[in-house]
Amino acid sequence: MKIFVTGASGWIGSAVVPELISNGHQVIGLARSDESAEKLKSAGAEVVRGTIDDIDVLKNTAATSDGVIHLAFKHGLAFSGDFEGAAFADRQAVEAFGEALSGSDKPFAIASGVLFVAEPGHVATEKDGLEPTEASTSANAGPATRLGTAHLTLTFAGKGVRSSVIRLAPTVHGEGDNGFVATLAKVAKESGKAGYVGDGSSRWPAVHRLDAARLFRLAIESTPAGSVLHAVAEEGVPTKDIAEAIGRGLNIPTVSIPPEEAAEYFSFLARFIGVDNPASSEATRKLLDWQPMYPSLIDDLDHGYYFKD
Repeated sequence: MKIFVTGASGWIGSAVVPELISNGHQVIGLARSDESAEKLKSAGAEVVRGTIDDIDVLKNTAATSDGVIHLAFKHGLAFSGDFEGAAFADRQAVEAFGEALSGSDKPFAIASGVLFVAEPGHVATEKDGLEPTEASTSANAGPATRLGTAHLTLTFAGKGVRSSVIRLAPTVHGEGDNGFVATLAKVAKESGKAGYVGDGSSRWPAVHRLDAARLFRLAIESTPAGSVLHAVAEEGVPTKDIAEAIGRGLNIPTVSIPPEEAAEYFSFLARFIGVDNPASSEATRKLLDWQPMYPSLIDDLDHGYYFKD
């Protein structure tokens, strides 16, 4: 199949593209810069220039492709404080893809997340978080808007699109990661101590990015319309274990951070690090025979990737 991939040169996309190509698929990657375009060409992909704001480009490329994987998101805008704007742009892109693919029976997979789809302390499953809420149906509700975009994607199954939502663990790790765990390592290095909140029992699901990439390929190839999949290799890694691994890697002490001091120490990660958010992928594994095979989060941390200057 010829698969159109947005976010193709990003952290996950740069693993998805070779995964697709090595399994006999062609890839058209969306590139917003010369650097991204060169990366995609080097990986063996075709290139279409544009961003997720270029709705006509999205529609036209999707219509001439055999399927779409949507990974792009305006993370820079979101982290600068305008999550609402980033989520709204994402919603518009997904709406465009739904229109372009309607009635085609082509596959369409989007990246979402497992955080907060279930109540804290409960193991989130693929059946959780499926009911739209008043907030998630609003185009201006910040984080809830992105959850609503996942709900919207699932409705495309009733319009002749083989749509699926792949909820990623918050920790998609591996060499080159610049996400949550890399940020924790940076905070620890700058402060001279590796911290966790309270007793450190809060859990983060995790997945190696190469395992996540394989799941996106399997979703495009064979997942039924309207599926929710969990890209989760480890149900929940205690945050104390993560902090201890960071402490070992940097040779600094591991300490408990009182909840009232979490915002000062962890910055924007404070709202996530102390919340217990385990997630299961049992249904996903059964449906697609997906078996994670790459290193665990702690193994990756102990390898030293996260502590290179």
